[in-house]
Amino acid sequence: MVNSHVSRRLLWQTIRLLSIALVVAIALGLININRNLTNSVTEAETNKLAITQSHQQNTWKNVSIGGGGYVTGIYLHPLQKDLVYIKTDVSGFYRWDRETQHWIPLTEHFRLEQRNYYSGEGLALDPNNSKILYIAAGAYSANWWPDKGTIFKSIDQGETWVKLNLDLKMGGNEPKRWAGERLVVSPSDSKVIFFGSRLDGLWKSSDAGATWNQVTSFPSKLNNKIGILSIAFDKNVPGLVYANVYGDGIYRSTDMGLNWSKIKQSPQSANRLVVASDSTLYVTSDKKPGVSKYINGVWTQITPKNSTKAFNGLSVNPRLAEEILVSTREKSGTNIYWSVDGGETWKQKTQATNNRVSWWEGIMLRQPSVSAIEFDPKVADRVWLSDWYGVWRTENIRAKKVVWSNYVQGYEATVVFSLVSPPRGVILLSGLADVDGFYHDRGLNTYPSREFGSSGLQLQDTYSIAYCETKPSQMVRVGGRRWNKTYTGATSTNGGKTWQEFASFPKQKMPMRVAMSATNPNLFVVTISEGQAIHTTNGGASWENVSGLPFGPKGAWNWSQSLAADPVEGNTFYYYYNDTVYRSTDGGASFEVVYKSLAGENKWHSLKTMPGVKGEVWISLDEHGLYHSTDGGNSFSQIAGVEQAYLFAFGKPPAGSKTPALYLYGKIASKSDLTNRDSSLGIFRSLDQGETWTYIGDANNPIGNNPNFMEASKQKFGLVFVGTGGRGIYYFNSPNA
Repeated sequence: MVNSHVSRRLLWQTIRLLSIALVVAIALGLININRNLTNSVTEAETNKLAITQSHQQNTWKNVSIGGGGYVTGIYLHPLQKDLVYIKTDVSGFYRWDRETQHWIPLTEHFRLEQRNYYSGEGLALDPNNSKILYIAAGAYSANWWPDKGTIFKSIDQGETWVKLNLDLKMGGNEPKRWAGERLVVSPSDSKVIFFGSRLDGLWKSSDAGATWNQVTSFPSKLNNKIGILSIAFDKNVPGLVYANVYGDGIYRSTDMGLNWSKIKQSPQSANRLVVASDSTLYVTSDKKPGVSKYINGVWTQITPKNSTKAFNGLSVNPRLAEEILVSTREKSGTNIYWSVDGGETWKQKTQATNNRVSWWEGIMLRQPSVSAIEFDPKVADRVWLSDWYGVWRTENIRAKKVVWSNYVQGYEATVVFSLVSPPRGVILLSGLADVDGFYHDRGLNTYPSREFGSSGLQLQDTYSIAYCETKPSQMVRVGGRRWNKTYTGATSTNGGKTWQEFASFPKQKMPMRVAMSATNPNLFVVTISEGQAIHTTNGGASWENVSGLPFGPKGAWNWSQSLAADPVEGNTFYYYYNDTVYRSTDGGASFEVVYKSLAGENKWHSLKTMPGVKGEVWISLDEHGLYHSTDGGNSFSQIAGVEQAYLFAFGKPPAGSKTPALYLYGKIASKSDLTNRDSSLGIFRSLDQGETWTYIGDANNPIGNNPNFMEASKQKFGLVFVGTGGRGIYYFNSPNA
């Protein structure tokens, strides 16, 4: 878990990009984005107005898990108390709500086509106006990523946004996302904004973001894909600004960026720059000197003694120019040092935690890889910090033992691999990246009591969960630990409350999907990353290769749902790959092709069987639509009117019906009066197997942050879940169900 956390997002986004056939350029053409407004209604669409209005009543909420992802920066406004923002690597931007003590997401309005904007490359506050802020949003600068990032502006603290005219490759989920401040507003002139890019040099706006120009006088050449990592203004000297080019050194301008010169002997691997109220420039670095300061043309090394580690976090008290905090850049835990004399002497702060998230333990309580540490400008002795899993705050940094409390309510940042909602027992089980997964024993609005691993086998990731249709308390889950490449799984006899590890599992085999027999809980099939599928007839005591199937796709960052068990016939399993449907009737020992050329090659898909119905197989093929078979895969028919089937799920039927509710994340044909009028993906429900649809999406929250798994409750009609690639799990509970 520790060794892979920093790069985990890059890996899954890379594989997923190759797996998804959906590349839409509409996001880059948007000028005004307002998450509280809907599109205008033309005269020809007035008959749809009532339906459109009802869309706004559908509220999707996060399942409460509690943090779980990297907060890469924290920002406190100097003019307004408790006005705090955070940026993250894959879950967007948030504002702190002091009254409710939770984080408000500010970028939920981005759709799937705009998923690039959920990664934070920068955030800047206008120090002279508490209403104005800017964000730089974009996930990757690599060539394989098709989308450019951009900068958005808000004049109402993030309630609404306007896209600015600067489109560059950005890397909010790339190396050094935890360091520096690339986007900065001048304290002496709020119209002046600088943005330091990874690949395209330094950019400047002199009209509050309306127009941008590259600073061609900036002398450094960027060649390490990190680029201009940090920019800092001197509040005392208008026009004095510093810029750090990672791997090169620190540059200085005295004329608001018109001309630049490199500061001699400046640190080459600097992470953060802060200018104190007495004009001293403080710097933290990856290499020696770990901490240094620059004043009157002289560099002084002030690294805490006996510390040879890299330093990242840096803050200077705005009230006391010589009071400094720095933090080491460690994976397993962070050391925090405090100085009240400008770094002449240091004290390592002894720390204690007031943990308020039920399942946080171990490394999560050691504040791993602190990205930012900040004095509160309005509350004396209060300090905030952000790390791999969330946000912490202390009310007294001067205490002999500093007590840190975590504040993550509203901040949900887990990556979902699998969801299960069985017909009896707990309402939801989740398989997640890096934090294993959860038995949601406390409902949907309270943190679960513990991870899976606290009651049995502990894994870094749970890739797939399945249960026995006729004995749903019998379950299986598979996963592993990417950091040391060990993989296995476990079974449960009490609906996922406790787990028993498999007696054996093939070495160096990464499991991808698991399907359990509808009648025999000791019989299940497991697909393998880049390998031959395997099956067991004795609950994981021994394994045999499956014949007749192609090798599985590369994992772990692949969300295609290729495998399912027949819900009635215990020896029957189904598999889909590359336009071909396979079936096994001998308990998964062998598969044979039963249908070919379903809709042409399509890499993003889900195969599921309808609960309680023998031989009813459904397959979603993204832009190729939704298909179903009533004869065990021998033949298929397309569901008319479904233009795109990105995800789907079956849930409990409504009262008086035996037909499972069908949920779809996709597009319905324009001839339907229930279509989403802006032609983007929406969420729908059908009670007649796709003949008619009801829109249940949320126009203010289209769930665009890489939705990757859909599940619906088998216990409660109208309850449906969507798992994401960075914003955890959302759920919708139909108010009239």
